[in-house]
Amino acid sequence: MQIVHTIADLRAALAGRGRPAFVPTMGNLHAGHLALVRQAKPLGDVMVASIFVNRLQFLPHEDFDSYPRTLQDDADKLAAAGCDVLFAPSEKDLYPEPQTFKLQPDPQLADILEGHFRPGFFTGVCTVVMKLFACVFAGGPGVAVFGKKDYQQLMVLRRMAAQFALPVQIVAGDICRADDGLALSSRNGYLGAAERAQAVQLRQALQALAAQALQPGADLAQAEAQALAALQRQGWQPDYLTVRQRSNLQPPSGALQAGTLVALAAARLGSTRLIDNLEF
Repeated sequence: MQIVHTIADLRAALAGRGRPAFVPTMGNLHAGHLALVRQAKPLGDVMVASIFVNRLQFLPHEDFDSYPRTLQDDADKLAAAGCDVLFAPSEKDLYPEPQTFKLQPDPQLADILEGHFRPGFFTGVCTVVMKLFACVFAGGPGVAVFGKKDYQQLMVLRRMAAQFALPVQIVAGDICRADDGLALSSRNGYLGAAERAQAVQLRQALQALAAQALQPGADLAQAEAQALAALQRQGWQPDYLTVRQRSNLQPPSGALQAGTLVALAAARLGSTRLIDNLEF
């Protein structure tokens, strides 16, 4: 596996190698990231991953400075998973001057749920992904794989790629879970032992909400309120626990139809904020 740090070196490494298959990450890789790499590899001629902790998507009080940076271990994992090129730029490499041009996503999709509780988050995500796409796909079209755990992010980036007619096919990767059902996340490492044992409750809350929502005559607002209250009684601080339409993440209207819905949650357990979702 070749490791490059500058945009010029990345483009040189990809020149003449055909269709890239790309997985962008912020590092501190776990099995979920590596599953995306393995999924992406047969979709292109050269498998590319990036590691970059993007300051633009962190709020001032969030964990940018403490976010785990484990480049050597990550590189070893990527090489074993079949990655061909790792792009690991510094801030100066990717943002050689202040990034004053930023991409503003559709507020109807980006200012709800995660965007409501983390204002500006999707502006930072879209800006860095657009720049990474410009670096990786400068030589022609390709594929990028994003995990479904960040469900709203996946939808925002799909909309971005479509509206800008980017030469990038966005492919979704399924959520990878631990044996007890907890969605794998780099931030799981912040959990203490007791918190880690309790963390599976977020997945269970989504399952209970989905089951209740599909009951004949269900009052969705009441079901959501009860699910939030149950999490709070278990010691969580939830931001949201809600059912939305998969197509646009808006609240469902009319009768709820199985196969069209997704339950989404974000909640803090101790000092760790976890997200998860469940299509149903």
